[in-house]
Parts: sequence; structure tokens; C-alpha cells
Amino acid sequence: MPAVYKNPRGQRAVRQWCTETLARADFSITGRTLATSAGRVELTSAGTGPTRVVLVPGTGFNAAVALPWLRALSTRWPTTVVDLPGQPGLSDPRRPWRSRLAWYGRVLDEILAELDADDVVLVGNSLGAAVALAASSPRVAARALVSPAGIMRLSVDPHVALASTRWLLRPTPAHTRAMLRLFVGPGEEPPPTEVEWMTLMAACCHTTLAPPPLPPALLAQRTGRPCVVGVGEHDRFLPPRRLGPAARRTMGLDVRVFPGMGHLTTRLDDVVDLVAEVA
Repeated sequence: MPAVYKNPRGQRAVRQWCTETLARADFSITGRTLATSAGRVELTSAGTGPTRVVLVPGTGFNAAVALPWLRALSTRWPTTVVDLPGQPGLSDPRRPWRSRLAWYGRVLDEILAELDADDVVLVGNSLGAAVALAASSPRVAARALVSPAGIMRLSVDPHVALASTRWLLRPTPAHTRAMLRLFVGPGEEPPPTEVEWMTLMAACCHTTLAPPPLPPALLAQRTGRPCVVGVGEHDRFLPPRRLGPAARRTMGLDVRVFPGMGHLTTRLDDVVDLVAEVA
């Protein structure tokens, strides 16, 4: 299976960045490594008691980048973040060529079994939402999907395509910041941690294409458990005017629109409120 990193030096740089970032966390976290059929999977947790919320980050993200999410969610519920295998982070770097969402779904089912937690709320962001939908574990009580892939094909407008190409060909902080300005709301600056991380990721990692929509029959099956969906008002990849009808058509769900936000979720109170609807 192919690996996410361009070379061993890139893998070392990413692991060092993640390890150091987690070590600087200014709230109490714990780490755990699981052995799965996909190799080593790293989990990062916060909060007291059995895991209630499992957060699955988006493409190229991991627990180190998602520390603000972990802090916000764990103030309400014991929360665990999964570093997905095949994504840059602390888990195994390999991923299959084909059928990745089905593969990720099976891996997430294994992780939930190893956690031995019942009535879990899966919180998925972007790619992580598609993975949360692909998982079929009976331990899942509900899903909260934020800027969710898996329901419709993502849009990529010419401005995003051009900025992304510049970022990939020459991953400087300036190019990264220019690209991420298209991921946040109008007039908002991208968080410095995301700029630093995405610059490193482009230098060290192979790109991953946006995941395709999941089969309609699978999406229909997931309507048997509570599910809520939220998206930024200015999300260029999943515009509410397209995601809303797609979510209603495939899953019978209404979409909450987060005012002023883009694809990159920067105001986590909205996420906590969304999760609270099903937790």
C-alpha cells in the first residue's frame, strides 16, 4: 500500500511536529496506541471517564492540529481524537489505493471495539465525516457531521484550485496563508497553527484527493441513528445551497448553517452546540 509521506525525512518531521505540539498542550491529555488491521493507530483523549465522543479529523489533520476541538468537546464529554492511518500524524502512514472510505470505516469499527465504549457520538469533520458515515459499529449512538464529505461531491472553484496549486508547488507560509484565506470566512485570517501545519504537510506529504460521495443505500442506512449536520455559511467546498438539498435527498436531514464561517471551522462553540443536539 502507498504511504502518505514523500520520504522518511518527511515522516520524521511530521511526527516530531505532532509530538511537540501535543506535549505543549495546556490542558490534560493522554495518548494510547492501538494495533489494528491497518497498523498502528494513535488516539489522544481528554476528559474524565469512558469515551463518549470520538472525533475523526479531516484530510491531512490529526489530534495535534485538532487540539482546540479536543479542548472544546472534552469540557462537556470525555473525548478521543483518532489519528487516521494513511493521513499525516502519529498513526501508520499506509493507505490502500482503492475503496478507501470502506477501509476507513472498517478501521474505525475496530477502534471503537478496542475502546470498549458504548453509546458513542462520532464527530466527523470533512473527510472524517465520511469516515464516520462509513463506520457501521453498533457502538455508535449518533453522528455529528461538520462540513461533511461523503454526502455530495466537493466543489473546487478556480480560485481554490489556483491557490492550492501554488501551495503544493511551493509550500511557503505566504502561499499557505493565501490558500487558507479561502477556507475561512470573509475578512478572517487563518489560525497560525493551521498555516504552520499545512506548510509542513505540503512539503512532506503526498496529496489526497477529496473523497467521493458514499453510496446512496449506505447513507439511507445511517438514518436509523440520530445525525446532525453543520456547515459554514461561506464553505466553498460544500456550499450550503448545494449541501442542504443533498442532505435532505440522501438522508432526510436539515443542515445547520454556521454564520460567517468557511470550510475551516474556527468557532467551536457552534460545533459543541451541534454535538449537544445528539449527545
